[in-house]
Amino acid sequence: MENYLPLHYDYLQFAYFKVNMLEEALQCALTYLLFHEGDEFMTDNVDYYREVLGYDGSPREEAERYLTRHRLELDLLLMGSKIMGVDFTEGNYWSSTGGRDDSNRIPSGTDGWMEYVPISEKKNITVIVSQQLKEGGPLLYESVQLVQNSAALNGTQRVLLDQVISEEKCAELRNLAHAVTMAGDGYRGRMSPHTPNEKFEGATVLKTLQYGYEGRVPMSSARLFYDTSEQVRRIVESYFMLNTTLHFSYTHLVCRTAITGQQDHRNDLSHPIHADNCLLDPDANECWKEPPAYTYRDYSALLYLNGDFDGGEFIFTEMDAKTVTASIKPRCGRLVGFSSGGENPHGVKAVTGGQRCAVALWFTLDPLYRELERLQADEVIQALDTKSVWGHGLNINPKDEL
Repeated sequence: MENYLPLHYDYLQFAYFKVNMLEEALQCALTYLLFHEGDEFMTDNVDYYREVLGYDGSPREEAERYLTRHRLELDLLLMGSKIMGVDFTEGNYWSSTGGRDDSNRIPSGTDGWMEYVPISEKKNITVIVSQQLKEGGPLLYESVQLVQNSAALNGTQRVLLDQVISEEKCAELRNLAHAVTMAGDGYRGRMSPHTPNEKFEGATVLKTLQYGYEGRVPMSSARLFYDTSEQVRRIVESYFMLNTTLHFSYTHLVCRTAITGQQDHRNDLSHPIHADNCLLDPDANECWKEPPAYTYRDYSALLYLNGDFDGGEFIFTEMDAKTVTASIKPRCGRLVGFSSGGENPHGVKAVTGGQRCAVALWFTLDPLYRELERLQADEVIQALDTKSVWGHGLNINPKDEL
């Protein structure tokens, strides 16, 4: 069963959290990170446990011993297979096998392929999408308008669409963002992680549904956030003509606000140039697909909720992180979608006045990396639709209970 061992520790840490055994929860969370280093949600949980406990912990010794033995055995097996000239299959069931690139894989002897990348060669991974790249599929919704395709945006796997949602829905989602983030956004009131000159606030689908249940925001607004994100997912999946299901990896309602008195002579960006699933290295003209990058992300999308602010343009660049290939001014209902790899470096220019709000979404083709909060939100929506809401309670991440 793929990913069984780390998922075991994931469920354990959540179970320990629910019964307030935080020391044990921290230990299991740290153990999970041995298998999936840099995982965003688990790293947030570890930070939460450390903050509440006031001290650090350590992973489970048996898991550390197992991984050490596994790596040593793997090195021996690889060496032996090369010396004897026989095929070798890696038995690493917690790693994604990624896209099919037969030239870089070793036959497994089954109907699939398994990939082995020695630690010393990890920086030479080449990302190949496991399907022929296409675009121009149906937009699914009558109001949606195609503004620019990849060619017009001077790149590949890029699209700009307008009128994805109405002015009324944009306003409702902005009001939702203001209400939820004022009450607590999961960032503990911190300013932007990217620049000290802006305030950065956000909320997840599950968090807004929780607030809807508690009466802090209209449930209809929380449901609108959920439905809008699903609409974007369907549009991206259809336009890029994907031959498999696109799953949510992370969904975020986010606002960036210029801080008064800190805008004079700014030379930084609201969000520096980066790629969404690899580590951008402008000097080497490469993008390394390895942790802590979210290597499982395949497509990204941003649905803008307003344009009444200064600055804040979304930009695509070349791999050098300097040469701008396309610039997009946000406005209500405007959607930019693109593949998440090194072919699409991007960033956000400084927001120098007002507030810029958007729904930010990342998607994966690998169901193993589906967003846990989204799956929980799906259950909530299903319960709403069957009028048995909250019968079993609403599970949320520890970071959301701060």
